[in-house]
Amino acid sequence: MSQLLRQATLLSCRAPITQSQRFRGKINIQRPRAPHYERAKVLAVAQSIPAVVEEPKKKTTCFQSRRRETNMENPYLTIIAREVRNWLLHSRMIGFYHMNSIKQDDLFPVRVQLHKQNMHLKSYGKEVVKKAVEGTQFEAILPLFESNNCIVFSTEQRVSQLLRITRRVPQMILMAGIVDERLLSRNEFMAYAQLPGLQAAQGELVQTLNMAASNLVQQLETHQKNFVNVLDVHAKGETNDGTTAPAATPVNEDKQPEKA
Repeated sequence: MSQLLRQATLLSCRAPITQSQRFRGKINIQRPRAPHYERAKVLAVAQSIPAVVEEPKKKTTCFQSRRRETNMENPYLTIIAREVRNWLLHSRMIGFYHMNSIKQDDLFPVRVQLHKQNMHLKSYGKEVVKKAVEGTQFEAILPLFESNNCIVFSTEQRVSQLLRITRRVPQMILMAGIVDERLLSRNEFMAYAQLPGLQAAQGELVQTLNMAASNLVQQLETHQKNFVNVLDVHAKGETNDGTTAPAATPVNEDKQPEKA
């Protein structure tokens, strides 16, 4: 009987133990899963809208007030301004360009080509340039530094080479230039590049002066040469028909004429 009871207990079915578990493991607190579309609409509607309070506008920022209070001179700015003034005073040709967005990898070959032509590409801010040109004859270039720009300095007049190199870079737009301490506009700067060199212009001037002098000498000697030619023809006694005229007999003043 006990065996039957044991077999009955072995064959009896037991209720399984269930344990609830969330899908996909643990909850990610930092990056939670987006709610369902319907639930998201309910949450958006039930969300409270805070009242918008407009803050009073500040007249000056903290940096401006601090600058007014301290008003300290930046020594590094002074050093860079001195460098810019040195470039402006010792350069015979200066080109001002507006610089659009460009990668440094694309700008590096331009720097190399300009360096081979003894030109230097620089970039300075408006505050530096303003401090550099203050009290000098270069104050007229300040309106050119309202945006991102660059400057090309050269101790030689190589305007055509500069335009030829920068023409390949569309991000560099010519605004103005200085040649021999004279400010030129964009059109005047490009027209200056079409002019011949100094030696060629000097050669043309010397040739023009020599032609004028030789023409004046030729005109002054024309009458003398004509007079000499006429005297030479008269001395040889040549006539218009090509025959030689008879020599004139000398007249003796002492001999009296015979009477009839």
